[in-house]
Amino acid sequence: MPVHPEAQQLLAALEAQGMPPFDHMTVPQARAAAQGFRDLQGEPEEVATEDRVVPGPAGDIPVRVYTPEGDGPKPVIVYFHGGGWVIGDIEVCDNPVRRIANRTGAVVVSVDYRLAPEHPYPAPFEDCYAATAWVAEHAAELGGDPARVATCGDSAGGNLAAAVALAARDRGGPRLAAQLLIYPVTDFDFTTESYRQNGEGYLLTKGAMVWFWAHYLGAYDLGKDPYACPARADDLSGLPPAFVATAEYDPLRDEGEAYAAALKAAGVEVTAKRYDGMLHGFAWTLGATPSGAVMIDDLAEAFRKATSGSSDRAA
Repeated sequence: MPVHPEAQQLLAALEAQGMPPFDHMTVPQARAAAQGFRDLQGEPEEVATEDRVVPGPAGDIPVRVYTPEGDGPKPVIVYFHGGGWVIGDIEVCDNPVRRIANRTGAVVVSVDYRLAPEHPYPAPFEDCYAATAWVAEHAAELGGDPARVATCGDSAGGNLAAAVALAARDRGGPRLAAQLLIYPVTDFDFTTESYRQNGEGYLLTKGAMVWFWAHYLGAYDLGKDPYACPARADDLSGLPPAFVATAEYDPLRDEGEAYAAALKAAGVEVTAKRYDGMLHGFAWTLGATPSGAVMIDDLAEAFRKATSGSSDRAA
């Protein structure tokens, strides 16, 4: 379908503001620009929050814990924000995470992992894995159920959520009930049809993704490292059920859909949905593109399905 009218209006507004692509900015400029997405998210929903820290491989990791109303123990979601591993933080994704907590009824722990280029791969990934391991171990003190812990993230955060699911399998824990991937980065490949179709003019550009990857990897030789590039894993079997959301007008569309297909081929339970007419990043712009909010409802439904029998299986 054509670009959704809400998304088209957003593109026109950003063009009128003269916002340049991220790869035309310095890192501090890009981080400042990312804060502007907070103005596109609508009124924040009410949910109890607590800021705290959890131990990480290089010191304490700030997190924000969201606890919706209702009796516990609740399922738990560990959330990793998007932003190309370079920009974004728990403040930028605060409003979307509030929605996720309220729709799923889960305790959501949003992780303020270290960012590149100051902390290139594997620092962001290792922070996210450490935070997930801590949350799984301490779920009860958060009002959560340790048998119903999932990873979740948008864009680069989706990459991290998928990578942590792989590492949890490979490293013998923690046991995860689901992985919830919102238009995730899964491969280092700028030649897909969606890159050719959507690499310019649809908010996220090919140039920006090249810029993000360069900062994230630094001098690292990617090779087939699945924790940097989940699509390059030799084996995707034994992973938790996945929800994979993609956007029609997104350079990352094809790699997200290919990853969903590869998971399914490996025997993983997968719910995959393309959101027609939507742009990359629409979870950050729901005040301007409210039609995209159905994605969070779909995510919540998939999460409930994935976790409905987790406590019984773990008993």
